[in-house]
Amino acid sequence: MKILLLGEHGQVGRELQSSLREQGELIVCGRAQLDLSQPEQIRVQVRALRPDLIINAAAHTAVDQAESEEQLAFAINATAPGILAEEAAALGAPLIHYSTDYVFDGRKKAPYVEDDAPNPLGVYGRSKLAGEQAIQAVGGAHLILRTSWVYSLHGKNFLLTMQRLLQERDSLNVVADQIGAPTWAGSIAEATRQIVEHWRHGQAGPWGLYHLTARGETSWFGFASAIAEQLRAQGKATATLQPIPTSAYPTPAQRPLNSRLDCTRLQHDWHVQLSDWHSALLECLDSQHSAEHITP
Repeated sequence: MKILLLGEHGQVGRELQSSLREQGELIVCGRAQLDLSQPEQIRVQVRALRPDLIINAAAHTAVDQAESEEQLAFAINATAPGILAEEAAALGAPLIHYSTDYVFDGRKKAPYVEDDAPNPLGVYGRSKLAGEQAIQAVGGAHLILRTSWVYSLHGKNFLLTMQRLLQERDSLNVVADQIGAPTWAGSIAEATRQIVEHWRHGQAGPWGLYHLTARGETSWFGFASAIAEQLRAQGKATATLQPIPTSAYPTPAQRPLNSRLDCTRLQHDWHVQLSDWHSALLECLDSQHSAEHITP
């Protein structure tokens, strides 16, 4: 089987390269090989490669930057997924695509289910929602997996930023009124591997839209506190954490206060479920420690 994976250097893309390597021939493309802001380049490449499965882990994910780069965000997050869906459908190949909690406004008091009406607050959320709709409009075999608060040991993310700031500063203010589920990119990749295996063995669930996040919930302050706890367990001094409201930390893009996603449908239809967020954090940090202790 030939799998085309987009997003070579992204958090999820990096993890997928490890988790999918035994699933078939893996063709990995970064921006240098396939620029998703160039529609014709997408069509030419996909038609030349003729994959059996396309996994799109590439996106314009700079939430605040997207506010001033609307055209680019929509090109990558909305137009490109639609073209990928068209080309996948023409090949009879499924498309797996990742979306976000930012399609919601965060005003619901309970976790969001797939049938809840989206109402994105900013350009990033609007562009990702438009990408979902473009894929759905094509009607081919597809999975749209909405996730949230993604972190890993690579790139720019909350885990790596907190590890650095907790050791650099004496005191640190962290938002405490946004609630969600920090989701390790490694968990997303493992869930994707399970989904691909189910499909390959004729055990696929219904195609469509699903939520995929770690179980449980916390705030950014709670996430930061868990990171600090692990640093202290290694004997490292950490900053004192102070909880603050979102209103005390203004950003160009507005964030949803409730980012919780109900993942029951994915568990029921595809028999895939992620571990709770705290366990996944420990697993991620264990892999970090292992890497640090490997001698050349």
